[in-house]
Amino acid sequence: MSAHPLPPPLAPALQALIDGRHHAPHHCLGPCRQDGRPLLRAWLPDARAAYVEPGARRMRRVDARGLFEWSAAGEELPGDYLLRWIDAGGNEHTARDPYAFAPQLGDDHLQRFNAGIHRRAWQLLGAHVVERRGVDGTRFAVWAPNAERVSVVGDFNGWDGRRHPMTVHGSSGVWEIFVPGVGAGALYKFELRHRESARVLLKTDPYGRAFEMRPGTAACVAAPSAFRWSDGAWMAARRDWRHAPAAIYEVHLGSWRRRDDGGFRGYAELAEALARHLQDSGFTHVELLPVTEHPLDDSWGYQSTGFFAPTRRHGLPDDFRAFVDTLHRRGYGVILDWVPGHFPRDDWALAQYDGTALYEHADPRRAEAPHWGSLKFNFARHEVRSFLISSALYWLEEFHLDGLRVDAVASMLYLDYGREDGDWLPNPHGGREDLDAVAFLRELNTAIQEHCPHAATIAEESTAWPGVTRPPWLGGLGFTMKWNMGWMHDTLAYLAHDPVHRRYHHDQLTFARWYAFEEQFVLPLSHDEVVHGKRSLLGKMPGDRWQRFANLRLLLAFLFTWPGKKLLFMGQEFGASAEWDFARALDWAEAERPEHAGIRRLVDDLGRRYRDHAALHARDFDAEGFDWIDCHDALQSVLVYLRRGGGETVVVALNFTPVPRHGYRIGLPQGGRYRELLNSDSRHYGGGDVGNGGAIEAEALPWMGRAWSAALTLPPLGALLLAPQGGA
Repeated sequence: MSAHPLPPPLAPALQALIDGRHHAPHHCLGPCRQDGRPLLRAWLPDARAAYVEPGARRMRRVDARGLFEWSAAGEELPGDYLLRWIDAGGNEHTARDPYAFAPQLGDDHLQRFNAGIHRRAWQLLGAHVVERRGVDGTRFAVWAPNAERVSVVGDFNGWDGRRHPMTVHGSSGVWEIFVPGVGAGALYKFELRHRESARVLLKTDPYGRAFEMRPGTAACVAAPSAFRWSDGAWMAARRDWRHAPAAIYEVHLGSWRRRDDGGFRGYAELAEALARHLQDSGFTHVELLPVTEHPLDDSWGYQSTGFFAPTRRHGLPDDFRAFVDTLHRRGYGVILDWVPGHFPRDDWALAQYDGTALYEHADPRRAEAPHWGSLKFNFARHEVRSFLISSALYWLEEFHLDGLRVDAVASMLYLDYGREDGDWLPNPHGGREDLDAVAFLRELNTAIQEHCPHAATIAEESTAWPGVTRPPWLGGLGFTMKWNMGWMHDTLAYLAHDPVHRRYHHDQLTFARWYAFEEQFVLPLSHDEVVHGKRSLLGKMPGDRWQRFANLRLLLAFLFTWPGKKLLFMGQEFGASAEWDFARALDWAEAERPEHAGIRRLVDDLGRRYRDHAALHARDFDAEGFDWIDCHDALQSVLVYLRRGGGETVVVALNFTPVPRHGYRIGLPQGGRYRELLNSDSRHYGGGDVGNGGAIEAEALPWMGRAWSAALTLPPLGALLLAPQGGA
């Protein structure tokens, strides 16, 4: 038996193509010229015969591994042609040749992306349904500068990594191909061969705008949006955050409500249910724990792999647009938790994307985020900044969001965050500040203010970093607001004490005044405080059942009357008994029980007082909007202060012991009659109805440094809100 003849040696470019190493297949596939003559070349690894249509022009096999050519032999190359081939099983296939369409990404876009100043890089990269020369298909593009070869693979080519190799645009590191016939809904990934190691990786699309349902990890070609917005009135009326009320209801969509079978509800259904739940409350905004696509439910969305995609758990991108539109039309803003500080190590996602540390730092002392076992972004890299800032603007522009809450800012700012001595690299000045992260955050906030001036950015920053909400041109980071973690920690620590011991910890309440106006603060009673064994807010309260509910009512009154915007996690508005569990819905049956329903009515009324009375919100960030009446009565654990703004004044008196204070005299800012705007001990809220009959009369008796005063009854573990008659 004679041996099979060896194929003749191919030109190096064709050999590289067949070996899966070619970086520019458009140069040697499709319409080409060789030795001055035109020809068509196709690579069809599973074909035993191939033809050019129309005309059934048979192609010549150049290599047994699937390379075919057809020479025009004096003819002009057809401008519009199809490839027809018969595979080894005798099956016939017909398709347009993707290599008949040259890459078209413009140099200007690529240069801006490489320079880190492309603000809408999702328009450049990812998968886009487009039309080329009258042919429908999808343009794929991905940044992978250290790959030797990149192919797009998917359900449209049998996940064969050599069927659609892509072409790189020079030194930009951006690879592109247009695949005719591929439309919305197609699943795809990128197969990359690392230049040095020859390691082959299968990666999802960093710029994917839709993904398959987890546990699948393929990106999904997103259809061009067909959604028609109807929230124009909301968008036109968005107000300055400084002087407007902002009471934020924090929600994890996967566990707020579930279907009867335990499955996830869709975005549209959730929006309607949320709007009904918040109707007649004082909440002004809904803040969503991350809905950026993520593979692991347990991460609550904080380990994102799809920075441009709403999670498929609840629907498609247009479904999320409808979610936002519904809430806007019903009068509620929408804020998204957004995580630019770190990303998971999943080998199919961003980590070592092209075989090198592309999105993360190469040095593990800079790359790793020890708290979460994840990787930190390399903020010094231009293309990474384009990626992240484009992601932020994508959510704000494409989904009409009203703000982004930026997670874990402290972990970005400090090089030694979560690290032991010797396990981190100082900056060039020897300090622990991450100067690249500082520059990135300033650039991010500047870009958002330039392109989306009515959107807020809210920093979860847990240290005393100065100027978080100061503008970048004044040396700050440029955030709109910052979570006041100090107020939250001190307040919850104080309330955890048995009331008999609170006199010894009075400064835990009063200290917050010293820094209350150094930043523009949000007061957060967030998801982080009701999970991992910390118990619910109700569960944190000391004493018997009556005292626990009274303490919770007092905490909520303190939240809504202290300077700063407000945030309350779902379930706490009705005093949930159990800790939050991401895997199951809130206990809505509990919410109907009398004591819990009383908490809900109190939160609704506090929110309405906060929203409707400028004294409680117009000067949340202004020291002139707050004044102590008495902060010294540690012995009886009483605080009295006033809020002012918009020509109104509200007096707040808080009694942190279970002892009613009869005849308790307080100074007042003016004479006349004061009405009770709210008494947290009202039986309407589950209290004992200890109070002042709805009103008090000021006397011309100097007290606490003020010309007027009144003797009141302070309810046990209770709060009073008083306003001059006709003045609020």
